[in-house]
Amino acid sequence: MSWFWIALAATLAWGGADLFYKLGANESDRYSHLKTSVFVGLCFGLHAAFTLIFGDIGFDWRNIYRYLPVSFMYILSMTVGYLGLRYLELSISSPVQNCSGAITAILGIVILHEIPDSALTWIGIAACCLGVIGLGVFEKRKRDADSQLAASERKYHVGFVAFLIPIAYCIIDTLGTFLDDPCLDIDSTWLVNVTEDTIEEVGNTAYELTFLIVGLILLAYILIDSRRRGEKVIWFETHNRARLIAGVFETAGQYAYAHVIGGNAVVAAPMIASYCMVSVLLSRVFLKEKLPKIQYVCILIAFAGILLLGLADGLAGDF
Repeated sequence: MSWFWIALAATLAWGGADLFYKLGANESDRYSHLKTSVFVGLCFGLHAAFTLIFGDIGFDWRNIYRYLPVSFMYILSMTVGYLGLRYLELSISSPVQNCSGAITAILGIVILHEIPDSALTWIGIAACCLGVIGLGVFEKRKRDADSQLAASERKYHVGFVAFLIPIAYCIIDTLGTFLDDPCLDIDSTWLVNVTEDTIEEVGNTAYELTFLIVGLILLAYILIDSRRRGEKVIWFETHNRARLIAGVFETAGQYAYAHVIGGNAVVAAPMIASYCMVSVLLSRVFLKEKLPKIQYVCILIAFAGILLLGLADGLAGDF
């Protein structure tokens, strides 16, 4: 049952990462989401360095640019997600972002004409779509109700426009998954010098190194642009500490996920997918976020869909 504890670690780590992403989000800081990407990139880079030094994966440096289309989509989606957390409750953002599995299934049906033969998949897709649509509708109503509040009382309640950001994350992340599937298949991969045993870790290391490079580029941009604007960037402050902790949790969650999904995918996949509910619980306890009851119903519907899609994939042996 060692896989269970690793899966639980991944679930808690990613749920904790979401909490600290939110704590690190600063609506008044134009660089907030970029700073988060910088810290995640640094954490990923340290883990990649550890893997290259102590891991026996035979990493070929050409794989950084070969894996770039996948890395780019994942990095872009995460940065977009960090942007959304500046304006939207974590209780809404995390479940919506985790519905990418439903969009992946829909793209498979539309583009590849891969019709699911599992009732669980169809029900999961329907539940995710229904939950997200419901969240959008009621977020729009909440925005209208909040329109009479003072600006200071409307923090994080910017309505439907902000709600579109985690949907954008969901779509971009789905495109990354779409590219990732053939790349991490030993029979169709465009990575070089990989084996069945090393292909996933090589891909992950290439992704982490790319995130490190992007993080350093963003760091240089922040320093140059802030100097041009005559603004001083403060790095030793509460938001950055939260971003650093989030990066550590993100790295730990990804490492645990990579080492558990092959052990018992049928249970581990939907279990790890449930980390969005950990995020919702933590946001309620530590951030004191409180949503209308109808939005919690929509979150539970979307969560049920995520679990069903994960279970369906595990049963099909797609992992």
